[in-house]
Amino acid sequence: MKIKKFEVGPLLVNCYVVYDETSKECFIIDPGDEPDLILDFVKEEELNVSYIICTHGHFDHIGAVGEIKEATGAEIILHEKDLEIYKNSPIVASQFFGIDMEIQPDPDRLIKDEDLIKIFKREIQAIHTPGHSPGSISIHFDGYLFTGDTLFAGSVGRTDLFGGNMQELMKSLKKIAQLPSETIILPGHGPKSKLETEKKTNPFYHDIL
Repeated sequence: MKIKKFEVGPLLVNCYVVYDETSKECFIIDPGDEPDLILDFVKEEELNVSYIICTHGHFDHIGAVGEIKEATGAEIILHEKDLEIYKNSPIVASQFFGIDMEIQPDPDRLIKDEDLIKIFKREIQAIHTPGHSPGSISIHFDGYLFTGDTLFAGSVGRTDLFGGNMQELMKSLKKIAQLPSETIILPGHGPKSKLETEKKTNPFYHDIL
């Protein structure tokens, strides 16, 4: 398995292409913008995109979903509790950030906590980690945790947006803390980290562990 990261859009969202070099299967996490950049890589590597997984529904993480869906036919996956945010994201992008964004296609699959997604003859685990948004998920796969805007290196996602809740976010951090300490954290913004490091140095973990 290999992982390719792109920083896309004005808010520098980390979009990840996770792929198997043998089967050429892949899934894409949080294609927030710059679909041509992502699709050029997919074509260069001759990949078949099975899923577009959205860690949550905020505009900066879903802006290229429609174009990638159209180009690849991949299944769009979102947690059921973020559907309203997902559908209203163009309004938020315009009113609060002055960014024009097209309405994205409806998700093909609305998932719940700990639902499994099959790929590479294995399973991806979607862990419900609310707080930044009601339906935020973290994707646990092969020793990696893609945390979206729940957990960053040295920080956490903001909770002052619609649906945000700091108490829920702290519960989500506790849930993440139960994973193996060597788990690699791949967040929605900023550099990667390791769960062991975050539990020791992230100030938000100091209050709950």
